[in-house]
Amino acid sequence: MTANFQDRALTEKTRKKSQDLAPRNAPVQGRSKKRSKEIIDVTGELLERVGLDDLNTILIAKEVGISVGSLYHYFPNKHAILYAMGSRWLETVEAALDQIASWPVEAMPMDELVEQMLSLKLNTYKRQKAILTLVQAMFSVPELRELDDQHDELEISRMAEVFKRMGIQRHLKERERLGRLYLEVTHSVMLVVVNQKGERAKRTMADLQMIICNLLNQHLSDAE
Repeated sequence: MTANFQDRALTEKTRKKSQDLAPRNAPVQGRSKKRSKEIIDVTGELLERVGLDDLNTILIAKEVGISVGSLYHYFPNKHAILYAMGSRWLETVEAALDQIASWPVEAMPMDELVEQMLSLKLNTYKRQKAILTLVQAMFSVPELRELDDQHDELEISRMAEVFKRMGIQRHLKERERLGRLYLEVTHSVMLVVVNQKGERAKRTMADLQMIICNLLNQHLSDAE
């Protein structure tokens, strides 16, 4: 197989995959947007109750109160609904990163900055229904894997810029390495904290803040 043919085959495969996950009709009217959102919200609730393996379009349609045929008018399959759910969550993650970018990072004390970043990040995890199952699906389901890659690339690149503003004047590749470490540690702990309550959750977040502060302070010290 020639390189050009391989490239065309890959492009066609990517295009077909996007078509398979795209909504049947882009919701333009208010009623359609409302129904599309309802389908996504109900899917999140079902995901919490039944899990990924037992989730199917028949169950989703029944819970929404529409026929399977009507559901397919909006989404071609359950993975398309999960893709829309994951995309919507990524929008909240990006909005949180935009908010951090608007802060006076250069002037903020380390403890205060890290505490506020972690608190904002935790909020994006708490607001998403079935967040643990969703991120597991984004990682393990081939049709959703690109969302996992987008999430990683988004947070790593944006945090690399935050670290630079904090005073970590390292090469971009090194700041991206640090960004991935920040992502993996905070992401793992957030998925634990969302299922904790009260004092236990507070202690876990305090420990996470200590870990991140120590990590970043070490890199600031090395830069001096």
